[in-house]
Amino acid sequence: MYGGTGVFVCGLSAYTFYRSMTAFLLFLPFGLIGWPLSRRSALAAERRWKLTRQFKDAIGSLSSFLGAGYSVENAVFAATDELVHLYGASAMITEEFALIGRQIRLNKPAELMLSDFARRSGSEEIRNFAEVFRIARKSGGELCSIIAHTTSVIGDRIAVTEEIKNLTAARRYEQKIMNLMPFAIILYIDFSSEGFFDIMYQTLAGRAVMTACLLCYAFACMLSQKILAIRF
Repeated sequence: MYGGTGVFVCGLSAYTFYRSMTAFLLFLPFGLIGWPLSRRSALAAERRWKLTRQFKDAIGSLSSFLGAGYSVENAVFAATDELVHLYGASAMITEEFALIGRQIRLNKPAELMLSDFARRSGSEEIRNFAEVFRIARKSGGELCSIIAHTTSVIGDRIAVTEEIKNLTAARRYEQKIMNLMPFAIILYIDFSSEGFFDIMYQTLAGRAVMTACLLCYAFACMLSQKILAIRF
């Protein structure tokens, strides 16, 4: 899907800035390979954020069962059942907790499996919780209160991130519109005043100017994405 989108973007860029099939063929590898690879990190970040939000509810449920007197192992089993009702059996967090539960039944330590989950998740919040959980189990501290406090801290961090995302939602939407404006302006002028841009496509100086414009446009797009990027 993203490969097809990349090919379309390459075709639009080649037509807008060069009106050249050669330019389209030169851009094509980026559309077929570069664009999907660039989108992969964004999709991974979205999945990581979704998993982190689900994890907040998971450890909240785990904390409540520990507070009710459950052992850690039984609390994991009970939290898994609650996650099934909350998110469904196919949700990421449900599958991860179900995996932890299966490993616990094989007599593997819960803290070890939670650490493995944290490593694979790539989420800082999950890694922090796994480290606190491991230390609490090892030191024999008051596990219930420690987890409850850690849950509160993680919940506050997630709430702050969500607030930032909501505050910048309008700016991200504006960014997408502004990214399309150069194409819209050039195509509108070209179709409304036929031949107005011919000199930009038929002379060496014109192609050099359009190349400079394309580079400035690409730099502006990357800069706007970095400005509005939220790491989680």
